[in-house]
Amino acid sequence: MNGFAIRRLRRWEMALAAFALSAPFVLPSFAPGAPPFLRPAMAEVLEQPDTSRVVSVGGAITEIIYALGEENRLVGRDSTSIYPEAATKLPDVGYMRQLAPEGVLAVNPTAIVAVEGSGPPEALAVLKEANIPFTSVPETYDKDGIVNKIRAVGAFLGVKEKAETLAQSVEKDLAAAMADSAARPQGERKRVLFILSTQGGRVLASGTGTAAAGIIELAGGVNAVGTLPGYKALTEEAIIEAKPDVVLMMNRGGSHAAGPDELFALPALSLTPAAKNKALIRMDGLHLLGFGPRTAGAIRELNAAIYGKKTNASQ
Repeated sequence: MNGFAIRRLRRWEMALAAFALSAPFVLPSFAPGAPPFLRPAMAEVLEQPDTSRVVSVGGAITEIIYALGEENRLVGRDSTSIYPEAATKLPDVGYMRQLAPEGVLAVNPTAIVAVEGSGPPEALAVLKEANIPFTSVPETYDKDGIVNKIRAVGAFLGVKEKAETLAQSVEKDLAAAMADSAARPQGERKRVLFILSTQGGRVLASGTGTAAAGIIELAGGVNAVGTLPGYKALTEEAIIEAKPDVVLMMNRGGSHAAGPDELFALPALSLTPAAKNKALIRMDGLHLLGFGPRTAGAIRELNAAIYGKKTNASQ
């Protein structure tokens, strides 16, 4: 290819070509424990980037864009963005943690907004090389994290006033939902075990620093494995020691769709307080763990499912 032909290539096409040639050498440099790559690219130097064609990565981010009434900007979304239903009509650029630059660039975006933790780093490096404005929205599993996400998305899209109105409304709703849960005395709070999967008979549960831990606390429950960090495969002894009163799971298919009889037939779970009453709660995963505009509703729903009735503060 001569020099003239190279100059005619679009910038993102050159970025993809560079990625294809360098991938075998780039991948090892992003070893486990390396600093996360996700950070603003062109957004660092542009006061207000062109956000007329946006790819949204992260279910809560997409929900926020719809809640702001800015959905007409969207030209693509990741596979976790399944609410509202209209979002599913948009091109799917892949799972948020396994993005392929080709899929993102194929929809010709002018900007990308992604929740913190999206990746992998080498794919994001290609997007940066394509000089597409890219912003990362910090993720924390609490009330402040939700309202901060709304404000961050609004600022990136250039609609700060609309975002502030939405943030204040959501914050008020969250405060009310949390007050209901907080009214329950500590001695009456139930121990909740969030199980991500039971594939192969192994229980993968949620410890501290996770979305599941955050929503359990906000709903007035106690994380039954609150001494363990992250998602852990539990030993039978750990399950018995956790003494869950309730098991919480997402509505999922396949090997994750175990019913109460099957679930509590597992040896260790059969010995827990939850097994006596077959206390299993299933909720929509994005609604439960998304930490977006609908989280106040998830708090109320989970609280009612755990305790069977509202607290005195909400009656």
